[in-house]
Amino acid sequence: MRSPLMRGAAALAGLTLLVTGCSSNAAPSASSPASDEKITLTVATFNEFGYDDLFAEYTKLHPNITITPKKAATSNEARENYFSKLAAGSGLSDIEAIEVDWLPDVMQTSDKLMDLTGDDVKGRWLDWKAGAATTADGKLVGFGTDIGPEGVCYRSDLFKKAGLPTDRAEVAKLLGTTWADYFNVGKQFVAKSNGVAWFDSADAIMQGQINQLPNAFSSSDTEEVLIPMDQNQPVKDMYTSILKASVDDKLSAHLQQWQPDWTSAFQKGKFATMLCPGWMLGVIEGNAKGVEGWDIANTFPGGGGNWGGSYLTVPAQGAHQQAARDLAAWLTAPDQQIKAFKAKGTFPSQVEALNSPDLLGVTNKFFNNAPTGQILADRAKAVTVNPFKGPQYFAVRQVLSDAMNRVDVTKKQTAEVSWAQAVKEFGALS
Repeated sequence: MRSPLMRGAAALAGLTLLVTGCSSNAAPSASSPASDEKITLTVATFNEFGYDDLFAEYTKLHPNITITPKKAATSNEARENYFSKLAAGSGLSDIEAIEVDWLPDVMQTSDKLMDLTGDDVKGRWLDWKAGAATTADGKLVGFGTDIGPEGVCYRSDLFKKAGLPTDRAEVAKLLGTTWADYFNVGKQFVAKSNGVAWFDSADAIMQGQINQLPNAFSSSDTEEVLIPMDQNQPVKDMYTSILKASVDDKLSAHLQQWQPDWTSAFQKGKFATMLCPGWMLGVIEGNAKGVEGWDIANTFPGGGGNWGGSYLTVPAQGAHQQAARDLAAWLTAPDQQIKAFKAKGTFPSQVEALNSPDLLGVTNKFFNNAPTGQILADRAKAVTVNPFKGPQYFAVRQVLSDAMNRVDVTKKQTAEVSWAQAVKEFGALS
């Protein structure tokens, strides 16, 4: 049975809290464990959560606990592992990280997850963050980790070579306020860049634009109703304009994010800008180790956008559910999430953290000492749309992603032919 689907309007209330409010609920202290029983907890994540030092801190505070991390390279790999082992009834980690784009699928099997509700976490998160992981009968199945307010990361050294401004305030002004502005500056750049592309991936640009649509793929009624792809004019217009910029205007590096050639491109200086949610900062720093010139501009085409964000869940099949819940609660407390942000750029979703001077004062040495705490807080305030994501969101998004990559990355099809194939593939989902 499908549970009622969350509506996007809750985002505005949550963001108002970010500007004006502060939670009165203090994070639970890392007290001594209730038992001296020796316990090993496995924690499955993906990409970068910023938890390495936190795991060490927790086990020092709880000597009876051993933590075994399991990190998938991508969200897609984590998703495949999660659902295959959920169906098998065994094999999941004690704590499983869930990415927001496949959270609607997870909510369809919420009975297989521990209810994490408790007074210790009441009021901890932005309303829309907690709401998305709450069932119709009030069961909280995921503790929110981060959100993904987006700025634009850029290579100041490559800008300088192309005769463009490099100061982040000037770059923010240069990039303008619309996608057309962003693409037009890209044309100026590639004309003088000696083969360096403007952005990394056409599909990444599509993700940024999709996140600005309230209903990209379906209605937000209680029961999800998909919008036929051949009738989805806003998405078709985005698809056409992005691929024109990518292929005709030669702005794209023609890379697929998370693939080996994308990872290696950071060392080779293949592109000058990329859309940059907070969690991407750690990814860039890891991939571009030793490369100088990265910075971040306090702007985003089209206004604001939130890309990604995750949750920690505790599968009911686990042998140590309460111990896992205690660890997940500690990891997602405001103090720990600020530490994770400092480590890997995962921007907190906790109300108390978002109003903390400790967060707002964060700078990032790798990004030219950019005030990333303040920039991402500003970017979070700019978000006015919380996209509706029903249970089929992930599948439809994959169809669109494949269509983009057939044109931009493999170059096996024209935009028209690839769109026609996407329409057929969409039909198989309905």
